[in-house]
Amino acid sequence: MTTAKTDTPVWLVTGCSTGFGRELAKLIIDRGWRLIATARDKSRVADLTAGAEDRVLALDLDVTKADQIEAVVAAAKAKFGRIDVLVNNAGYGYQSTVEEGVESEIRAQFDANVFGLFAITRAVLPIMRAQKSGHILNITSVAGLIGFPGSGYYAASKHAIEGWSDALIAEVEPLGISVTCVEPGPFRTDWAGRSLRQTTTKIADYKETAGARLESTKKNSGSQAGDPVRAGEAMIAVTQMEKPPRHLPLGKWGHDNVVADRRKRLEQIEGVREISVGADFPS
Repeated sequence: MTTAKTDTPVWLVTGCSTGFGRELAKLIIDRGWRLIATARDKSRVADLTAGAEDRVLALDLDVTKADQIEAVVAAAKAKFGRIDVLVNNAGYGYQSTVEEGVESEIRAQFDANVFGLFAITRAVLPIMRAQKSGHILNITSVAGLIGFPGSGYYAASKHAIEGWSDALIAEVEPLGISVTCVEPGPFRTDWAGRSLRQTTTKIADYKETAGARLESTKKNSGSQAGDPVRAGEAMIAVTQMEKPPRHLPLGKWGHDNVVADRRKRLEQIEGVREISVGADFPS
């Protein structure tokens, strides 16, 4: 059972300046709940506090900076005394062929998408353990379950969160803390315009696979089927469930692709059972 069922739960949301984070923040505020809204520049979320200064805190937070994580969690505890829902939303995309990936870009993405997320979760867990309740929402992606051409390093960062979340839920669920990975497909958040970096392929062999996908990503931005407001409502809905799901794919495209991929993988794994079990010592 998550404490989001309290009358005025306290949410801590990273990356609230735009996209999913901002829409979710507004929905939380509209419900009269309490919120720590963070962004690398808090001036970009200061407007969210208007008329709700007693229950909305806008703070600077770059998740790659340990001192800022410590300050945000301390401020949240000092003002509200608790954190009921942590939404790990901060991060960005990097597209490149695997062969042409730039080392500095790859490491920077992992610092934000993976190590920053790990760090703020570690900082919040002592509060949730003391409460014996809480809910952690990790915003991953369909790419956290399926690798697509041109998105190998982005997918790797999101796959890392998914695997880590499996271990996390095994550790904290007995303590009353829930964990859900939210896996959006394409949503109309201008993610491609503001939160995507690319290393364009120069190798002709990849032109029809990764190259085509890199070109289409930005071209199709603004026409995606996913509604970020409805995505925010879906995230709120799972925090109200008695048994929250481990996975929450968002959007029809995302849901259908994840289901099809899992079925295909299971079929493939079952197809090599004889080889797999043959690797044991003979009985």
